Amino acid sequence: MTLQEVQVVFHILEQRERLIVKLAVLAGMRPGEIFALTWGDLKEDSAEVVRRVYRGDIDVPKTVQSVRKVALSEGIIAEVSRWRALAPNVNVNAWVFPSETLKTPIAKDNCWRRHIKPKFSAVGLAWANFQVMRRTHSSLLNGLGVQGKLVADQLGHSLDVNQNVYTQSPVELRKQAVDLLERALPVM
Repeated sequence: MTLQEVQVVFHILEQRERLIVKLAVLAGMRPGEIFALTWGDLKEDSAEVVRRVYRGDIDVPKTVQSVRKVALSEGIIAEVSRWRALAPNVNVNAWVFPSETLKTPIAKDNCWRRHIKPKFSAVGLAWANFQVMRRTHSSLLNGLGVQGKLVADQLGHSLDVNQNVYTQSPVELRKQAVDLLERALPVM
């Protein structure tokens, strides 16, 4: 997604879904990591990824590198604070995004189908999903000149996976690169 598309998405979503999408786009978290968060996992400026929801089961993160502290932006920290004020239970072991029973996290697929996808579709972004949001995180940070290693660590990836799979380079930046190369050639 482009920066403009991300801005539109943040504007159209309700508070809970906006926080979920911000954790995916701005913090680069996987959906299973987002939905498995407890209030005790959220620190002053980060989220500790120590579990995930996978196919309805709570288990360990995808890889050893996936166990990490995810940096949270100032805007996410403010959104978390607003969401905490509305939460029915903020004990350290309570889910940040609980189901109606409060005993389990909300199901990713239900949240997606009922609350997020219809809003995305309404603004022409039906093609976007959680994987697109993580790739958006990686690609936009790359475009902003952020070191690949920082992005890889934030995503819980190795540098090669981050650069070869997640980071997409827009044709506009590639055009600038080839123009730069052409201008660097000596005039004959």
